[in-house]
Amino acid sequence: MRIGQRGIYKLVQSVIQNESENDLSLLKAVVTTVVEYGALHIKGGRIWKLNENNDAYKLVFQTESDIEMLPEEYEVTVEHQPVFLMVAEKKSLVKKEMDKEFVSRGILMYSATGVGETLHRPSGKLCEYVLAFHADMLDDDFRSLLAVLGSATTNKLRNNRSFHERWKLKQDLDKASELQKSLLPDHTLEFHHYSIFGISVPDLEVGGDYFDYIKSQSDPDRVGIVISDAASKGMSAAIQALFVSGALRMGAKYHSKLSSLISNLNELLCATFPYERFVSLFYCELTAMENGVVLYVNAGHCAPILFSSRTRTLATVEPTGGILGVLPEQHFRVESFIMNNNDICILFTDGIIEAQNKRGEQYGYERLGRDILRLRHKCTKEIASSILESVVKFSTGGSYKDDSTIVVIKREDRETTIKTFPVVALKKKKHI
Repeated sequence: MRIGQRGIYKLVQSVIQNESENDLSLLKAVVTTVVEYGALHIKGGRIWKLNENNDAYKLVFQTESDIEMLPEEYEVTVEHQPVFLMVAEKKSLVKKEMDKEFVSRGILMYSATGVGETLHRPSGKLCEYVLAFHADMLDDDFRSLLAVLGSATTNKLRNNRSFHERWKLKQDLDKASELQKSLLPDHTLEFHHYSIFGISVPDLEVGGDYFDYIKSQSDPDRVGIVISDAASKGMSAAIQALFVSGALRMGAKYHSKLSSLISNLNELLCATFPYERFVSLFYCELTAMENGVVLYVNAGHCAPILFSSRTRTLATVEPTGGILGVLPEQHFRVESFIMNNNDICILFTDGIIEAQNKRGEQYGYERLGRDILRLRHKCTKEIASSILESVVKFSTGGSYKDDSTIVVIKREDRETTIKTFPVVALKKKKHI
């Protein structure tokens, strides 16, 4: 019976290298390999699968050389064959066969090993699968071999399952990513005097950043621009972003006031997401009015930067209320600012300003402000793309990573010639 460590190694390798579609095909390959390994003189092998409904083992595969096969789907209860409990405890064993059904078929000596996860059942601890072999002579050397083989097979099962779970998760994430992308608007929007360009780059397959252009069906001379950031990461954040998207689109149809729209969204988030529900959001409303008034609500979001082409100054648009989902019954003020010809408003998430380089320095408002001044004559697409490129270069090798979203709004009067003014640096203002 001795086959040596080299023989054991070869058998284990044949199990590990085997590519199988599912658990059963892998186990069949293992049993067949052992039975066909000439040095072992094994006459037959069987695979037993636990039926958790009645703590019994059902025969799902058998291969025999010279004895009558057992009936298909033959089942043995743990109560009738307590050796299954011993397998879970000892992992591998060699026994004299006592079952009359097996003895009548010439199975006098067998060895069994547990494979797969160990489950806690009413009758005791039981293995998912039991591999059993019989021969004229079995000894402790074969028991040791079977223990090694059983352990290798269990590891292979776990690896296969982990791979399939990761693959399935990736498939789900890919679908979620496509769904999330489909809900984002076209990057470019031309609205009266305004040119808008937005782009969102998730850190993972899906993310919590979100932006949208919400057009009013009842008033074509009004459009809402929204950007938001969910506090959580990955799928949880993506679900929140999708929820915010749907709620805003639905709510915008029925609420003429920005304050009530955002307040109701806050109530929905508080009621729907008991954990990791925090969402920051900036919502502004552009109109066709010549005075360039922009109404907005900033619910704890990164303060957007407003560039004035007349004074060549930069200012931040500070929060008018707290982060959404923290407390119910919050009040959100509606404020306004003016956008004159060639003024620019930059909306962004914290993945932009909090991006870090190798030294742990953040990109920050000052650096972003210099970008805006440098790019002020460019179109909205070039401004957004250049800022994102600058952030990526800055943060290469840095430890902090997050979703990055930017929306650039520019008021353009194509009959007006852009004048030049001295550049004034961005003043530091308190922001969240």
